[in-house]
Amino acid sequence: MSGNTSGDIDESLYSRQLYVLGADAMKKMSASNVLIVGLKGLGCEVAKNIVLAGVKSVTLYDPSPVAISDLSTQFFLHQEDVGKPRAQVSAPRLAELNQYVPVSVLDTELTPEAIATFKCVVVTDIPQQQKLELSEAAHQNNVYFISTETRGLFGYTFNDFGKDFVVVDPTGEEPLSGMVANIEQAEEGVVMCLDETRHGLEDGQFVTFSEVQGMTELNDCEPRKVKVIGPYTFSIGDTRSLSAYTRGGLFKQVKMPAVLNFKSFKSALEEPEYFYSDFAKFDRPAQLHVGFQALHAFAAANGGRMPRPGNDDDATEVIRLANQINDAWSQKTELDDKLLKQLSYQATGDLSPMVAVFGGLVAQEVLKACTGKFSPINNFMYFDALECLPIGFEPTEADLAPVGSRYDGQIAVFGREFQEKLSNYREFLVGSGAIGCEMLKNWAMMGIASGKNGVIHVTDMDTIEKSNLNRQFLFRPADVGKLKSDTAAEAVAKMNPDIAGKIVTHQDRVGLETEVVYNDEFYEGVDGVTNALDNVVARKYMDQRCVFYRKPLLESGTLGTKGNTQVVIPHLTESYSASQDPAEKQIPICTLKNFPHAIEHTIQWARDLFEGLFTQPAESVNAYLSTPDYIDKAFATVGDSVKIETLEKIRSFLVTDKPMAFADCVAWARKNFEELYNNAAQQLLFNFPADAVTSSGQPFWSPPKRVPTAVTFDPASDLHIDFIMAAANLHAFNYGLKGSRDRDQIKQLAAAVTVPKFVPKSGVKIQVNENEDPGAGVESDADGLSTLVASMPDPAEFAGVRLAPADFEKDDDSNFHIDFITAASNLRASNYGIEPEDRFRTKQIAGKIIPAIATTTSLVTGLVCLELYKLIGSVSRDGQTVRKVDDYKNGFINLALPFFGFSEPIPPVKTKCNDSEFTEWDSFDYDHDITLQELIDDFENTHKLELTMVSSGVSMLYASFYSKKKLESRLPMRVSELVKSVTGKDVPAHTKWVMLDVCCEDAEGEDVEVPAIHVNVRN
Repeated sequence: MSGNTSGDIDESLYSRQLYVLGADAMKKMSASNVLIVGLKGLGCEVAKNIVLAGVKSVTLYDPSPVAISDLSTQFFLHQEDVGKPRAQVSAPRLAELNQYVPVSVLDTELTPEAIATFKCVVVTDIPQQQKLELSEAAHQNNVYFISTETRGLFGYTFNDFGKDFVVVDPTGEEPLSGMVANIEQAEEGVVMCLDETRHGLEDGQFVTFSEVQGMTELNDCEPRKVKVIGPYTFSIGDTRSLSAYTRGGLFKQVKMPAVLNFKSFKSALEEPEYFYSDFAKFDRPAQLHVGFQALHAFAAANGGRMPRPGNDDDATEVIRLANQINDAWSQKTELDDKLLKQLSYQATGDLSPMVAVFGGLVAQEVLKACTGKFSPINNFMYFDALECLPIGFEPTEADLAPVGSRYDGQIAVFGREFQEKLSNYREFLVGSGAIGCEMLKNWAMMGIASGKNGVIHVTDMDTIEKSNLNRQFLFRPADVGKLKSDTAAEAVAKMNPDIAGKIVTHQDRVGLETEVVYNDEFYEGVDGVTNALDNVVARKYMDQRCVFYRKPLLESGTLGTKGNTQVVIPHLTESYSASQDPAEKQIPICTLKNFPHAIEHTIQWARDLFEGLFTQPAESVNAYLSTPDYIDKAFATVGDSVKIETLEKIRSFLVTDKPMAFADCVAWARKNFEELYNNAAQQLLFNFPADAVTSSGQPFWSPPKRVPTAVTFDPASDLHIDFIMAAANLHAFNYGLKGSRDRDQIKQLAAAVTVPKFVPKSGVKIQVNENEDPGAGVESDADGLSTLVASMPDPAEFAGVRLAPADFEKDDDSNFHIDFITAASNLRASNYGIEPEDRFRTKQIAGKIIPAIATTTSLVTGLVCLELYKLIGSVSRDGQTVRKVDDYKNGFINLALPFFGFSEPIPPVKTKCNDSEFTEWDSFDYDHDITLQELIDDFENTHKLELTMVSSGVSMLYASFYSKKKLESRLPMRVSELVKSVTGKDVPAHTKWVMLDVCCEDAEGEDVEVPAIHVNVRN
């Protein structure tokens, strides 16, 4: 690796992953050599993910020739590679993923001696006996060993990380912290936290303390073990010998390392321990443990050949072998012949979604082995997705037999007829970032849209950035700056030429403004929608579109090692928007402005300060200079105080404080330093002295409030000069002046600035509580405003003058944006005695960066594609049987713990209307452009309901209380005419269906909820 701020780590490439793993883990990875044995789809997927992650080196072993069936899942193999050694072909293509990770081929025999030089070995596709020999050698030489396989819709992984394996951080979560309200002197000293937040601790965790007054022995003490008593209380053991607690204090969780011992592969086969991936299939792991051994016994007895797809003789032999193995096993389990039969049928199956699931999972286990970060699987995990088989699926052996195509691995599981369905499917992919790239790769391998009638629409308005290359594996350094959708489509077309010309790319943001593009005709031409989005607003919009057009939606997302999937099926499940996460907790304004007590508060304050100093003033100046009658138009609805503040800022930027040279910018920055970090603290302490008490007699400066101290500018302080340098350069940018990075020059200029002595003022209003009106008690200064308006410069004097607002950009390390926010935040933290934060962490919080890693993305996308199998095979061949809601799965995973959780989707809420029920998926559809009168009559005659109100969007079309004249004019109008009459605009030409919302009453005058109304205004 090469890089900048985090040792030798290239932060511009690995930034999102660094927020998941941390710099220490990344450095351990960069010293780890990994061997991958077997370069079919699963081996390639694992290799891809660990190359992207940034290990020291990856070595490949697979001298076997490429077969056409390998192309089912191995995305770096092409038709012309058939017959060539898999590893030799794959190595250069994997090497393109990361310039810092050399990829080589092991060209010697795969012997126990050959693996001794590696930190970790991953074995995917070799005979069981050879696997046992390698695993024993790895166990004896302290080489971490992972074995993994996928067989159709079945798969497993196994870890052996040897003895005394140290897990330095089992969860990866940020250490918990909080404020202390009281600590008892007792045999089990109880810590009481402030009642505004739960402590979140669990039994057995450890904490230490700081800033405790009285019981000072706890400050920086050795970690104490926690016993949880309640959501706001926990005990820390005997505190009787400590001094009496008086006030204050912070607790912070201390992550304690865990030591694990692993069995060898040979021992674990006899005495397995299972990580359960799906508790609804609690009996499966033990059966599959026997079943996979039976498959290998079958292969050993048949010259390495696995059972043939759909062959009953082979399946019978596998079942016999399984029973034989089970009978001799000390942990004998009950076997299901049907399950084993399916395992035998699918033994040669090779499915891209399963490869993605296990490729992501196993790659994360490799990273755990290399770093000790997160909890590894100990020792077996089995997983199956049998519910993906089509409804009513009863194939013959001929249906599953290979046909000599790249899809043979999929045909072996689903048959030729299902492959035909996949090839003619029509899907809309919204987003081609990390999830979008993985989705397109999987679809290409599956053959989605490869047929005559198939099509994939993909849209993404973004261009490729360097930080994308760590996860969005379809992109290369030469692609930086290109459009994501075009580049991704081109890349997967090379992976599978069958879909060349079948991917239609767009660069349009989905929303109201692009409904002319994604119109009725567009949605009628797709079978479903898959979201690969990174924001809730777009997700909800697409969800609304899918409900309107009754299209299935596949939804997913990731956050570091966490991921989730959701299936939205018309009439069968609730929509995405039906269930919402709690709103993100906002920091109270009074906390931000006057009483911060956490670094997150100071970072948000600094982020707001950035806008207030370098963005909003420049925008206001530009608006003032370019907008006629700006003062009258811009301030029509705001109070005098806002007007005065804005106009003073404009006048300052244009006249009184306009810089002529960079030295003026330094002086401006120095004065702002004084106002922000010295004067403001003095004024706050003038209003509320350190010994102030409330009306109830309690100290005003009680936790969570922290007493501020004024900061005196010191040219020798790096932090102080960091602020001056960043602020001065940003101010210079606003005016188009040349900046400077000469610290010595800036230090001299700042030290020479004369700053007037500050005298606190009486009568200054400071907001103390969130429910307090910050403007209360502030008198309107009409005379002062009039004087200020009269003194404003004439815009005509500044013809052609425009300032350059600083648009916040977190990923440009040369623009001073994060430098300013880091310095500003840490200076404010020093005001309040808060522990400062480094630039990297500040960047994450200020930029609201979502931690991301390729392993999670791979796994989550695989789970989504398994649900796509279910969608496409959701109706039986005769059309009589339809898949039920409990066949689908919503998923939540956390690779750090690890944790897999699956649940069946929630059915839509039913609402009663007279004698019938409806859900959010239902509507009253009118296939012609009816009149308002016809609509009213139909509701009265058909539904026995009186329409009292009709609206379209925000426009009211009808209300029963309208005047007789208005009603007489509107009742004969057709819906399209009515919309035009009320809104003054025609129904857009691209809109076929107009949606109406109505209010109704029954015969008793009670309000009745009814579905939305859809009217076809083009018929």
